[in-house]
Amino acid sequence: MALPISAGTLLSARNQFGEIMTPAWLLPAFVLLISYLLGSVPFGLLLTRFTGAGDLRKIGSGNIGATNVLRTGRKGLAAATLLLDLLKGAAAVLIGAALVDGGGPMAGAMAFIGHCYPVWLRFAGGKGVATMMGVVSALYWPAGIVFALVWLGALFGTKWSSVGGMAAGISAPVALLFMGRIDLAPVTLGLALILLWRHRANIARLAKGEEPKIGAAKG
Repeated sequence: MALPISAGTLLSARNQFGEIMTPAWLLPAFVLLISYLLGSVPFGLLLTRFTGAGDLRKIGSGNIGATNVLRTGRKGLAAATLLLDLLKGAAAVLIGAALVDGGGPMAGAMAFIGHCYPVWLRFAGGKGVATMMGVVSALYWPAGIVFALVWLGALFGTKWSSVGGMAAGISAPVALLFMGRIDLAPVTLGLALILLWRHRANIARLAKGEEPKIGAAKG
């Protein structure tokens, strides 16, 4: 004798089976991994190598960011590096927000960490300024504008790339607090602290009066 099984019962059973087979943490973990890998793409290193500008790690400061790309004399490559590093931070936020409810901030943070500590380069990456601007801009664009203005103002005001980057990083959580986005301030504060740590050698040179300004061969 056949037992009557409704379509609703089958759908419920399928959903329960799917929940058992797919843990709730799997998608967020996947998003964080993808964001880290996206952030870890060393665009500056790839662009300079593919265009014959040399190994960026053996030029100037050895950093893989746009400032060091500029030391190759290729302004177009430096601009492209800046844009791509910015876009990967913004893309991670958008991907995280689309796939996981409230996942944008943490996805952006993982892209930033990927840029600073890429597995492909033995965790010796960039300093994260452009990527952090992309993250902040995607999270809340008015704060991204503040970030950019502070960056450019401090950069051209002092002629020190490091000062511009650090000032911009610090401005992000402060701007978000004043703009009422307290929910985003903690994660951007964490990124700012990492950014400052990545600039620790620059801070030491600034204290000694040895930090080169824009256009110098080493920094």
